[in-house]
Amino acid sequence: MAHHKEHEKLEAIKEAIRSSEKLTEEQKSNALAHVEEWYEEDKAFGTLVEALIEKFAALEPIFAELGLI
Repeated sequence: MAHHKEHEKLEAIKEAIRSSEKLTEEQKSNALAHVEEWYEEDKAFGTLVEALIEKFAALEPIFAELGLI
C-alpha cells in the first residue's frame, strides 16, 4: 500500500513538472529525468523532493500546493 501512495505522489510530481509555466522545456526535461533516475535508484521520497527543489527552486511552491512539503 505504501508503494502505491509513493507512486501516486511520484505521478503528481511528474504532472506538476510537465504543467509548470515557470520551468523551461529544458528544465522540465531535466527535472523529469532526475525524477526517473532517483526513483529507479530507490531514493527516499523526501530526499527526492528536497533534491528537486534544490536544483529547480521554482518547484517549491508547486510541491507545497500539492501538499508534498
